[in-house]
Amino acid sequence: MSKRRRHPRFSPADPCPCGLGGPYGGCCGRLHRGEAAAGTAEQLMRSRYSAFAVQDGPYLLRSWHPDTRPPRIGFDPGLQWTGLEVLATTEGGPFHTTGTVRFRAHFTDGGEPGAMEEHSTFVRLDGAWVYVAALPED
Repeated sequence: MSKRRRHPRFSPADPCPCGLGGPYGGCCGRLHRGEAAAGTAEQLMRSRYSAFAVQDGPYLLRSWHPDTRPPRIGFDPGLQWTGLEVLATTEGGPFHTTGTVRFRAHFTDGGEPGAMEEHSTFVRLDGAWVYVAALPED
């Protein structure tokens, strides 16, 4: 098993960054380790947010559509993800093939608080949910 770099102040017992309240190891950590797959577009989006928080680049690449996936993921050492709000979802359920999730992700950058909003698109590829891209802002 390959050794994955994790945020140095984060453990499997810590609350999952996705905001659902369980410990990371039993929540998004299961998806990151490949022990479970996201059942909905929202669950995939939450697990991807958590992957940014714990700096799991391999999971981010695996869960990104091959047509839009970058060659690598870089992490800004001064950026810390601090909270997630799901604002809206369309489709993306167990019986859909596409879906969108609008969310607001909170962070600190060099100690300064900030937030970003995105309206993400997801599709099922070979039965698994994958991130495609952000929709353009209205």
